[in-house]
Amino acid sequence: MQFFAYGARAGDKPLESLRINRRTPGVEDIQIEIAYCGICHSDLHQVRAEWEGTQFPCVPGHEIVGRVATVGSQVTDFSPGDLVGVGCIVDSCKHCDECEAGLENYCDGMIGTYNFPTPDAPGWTLGGYSQAIVVHQRYVLRIRHPEAQLAAVAPLLCAGITTWSPLRHWQAGPGKKVGIVGIGGLGHMGIKLAHALGAHVVAFTTSESKREAAKALGADEVVISSDAQQMAAHLKSIDLIINTVAAPHDLDALLVLLKRDGAMVLVGAPALPHPSPNVFNLIMKRRTLTGSMIGGIPETQEMLDFCAEHSIVSDIELIRAEQINDAYERMLKGDVKYRFVIDNATLAD
Repeated sequence: MQFFAYGARAGDKPLESLRINRRTPGVEDIQIEIAYCGICHSDLHQVRAEWEGTQFPCVPGHEIVGRVATVGSQVTDFSPGDLVGVGCIVDSCKHCDECEAGLENYCDGMIGTYNFPTPDAPGWTLGGYSQAIVVHQRYVLRIRHPEAQLAAVAPLLCAGITTWSPLRHWQAGPGKKVGIVGIGGLGHMGIKLAHALGAHVVAFTTSESKREAAKALGADEVVISSDAQQMAAHLKSIDLIINTVAAPHDLDALLVLLKRDGAMVLVGAPALPHPSPNVFNLIMKRRTLTGSMIGGIPETQEMLDFCAEHSIVSDIELIRAEQINDAYERMLKGDVKYRFVIDNATLAD
């Protein structure tokens, strides 16, 4: 089956309109008509071959929402017409400890939504900048938001779960002070979710101009991280820091804000390593510096259900397919509040 898509033929080439093949749905497969797909910063890194192993043509996109078109004969929980989503995972081994625990994101055999090996043509997965996708039922997620919010739901499939997973794992909630570093695609979702979980939220930004925006998202306090006095006021006071910044920076300035037994979780993925932190900032207060990657399928469904219950969506700018390359350049400049989403109906125009 052939569909229109947008992708790149080389790392130094702009994205352009393509025709791609999708497999005929198997007995446990669901074919989804994609309505919207969010643009993630990792799309840009992969499609421009800034990360190793990009295979071309590369069709990015792992923040996918739409409607079920057809289902295989053994699909049990979905029917044509259902609102559904697909995130960063379209397959895994299904039998390792991680898969059995619902943590498919940590399976060594996890298959990402694009640029991962598959028996389907052309030999690697092709993502959500396309009219349709075919996915095994295990990796399809139910969307309970009103259809009018569907475009703004799309970024929850990556930005939402990337911040939700560490917030849940480190038990953010009432009585906890949570720091969110960076107010972008990930950070704005981290603020919304931590606030909805009942935590006291402190947003960290380098930009004074983002102060009011962070408060509107749900931050109780906003700290300009370049202001030593503002930073010093939070020394040894924070239980959990979610660090969303995808560029190398000084981790020590943030580690010292943690209480004893506090944790800083890195979820941003910089192209170059962070400067090494001072080990004494860890051992003197039994602090933890750790990382987290998206979430498993059950956890992602939990996040979507929580967001539907609390009317949480991403703040987006909806674009047409032909605006994708411009959106990439604007994203590099931080010129978006806070996530671009493609109207996939425009792919065939």
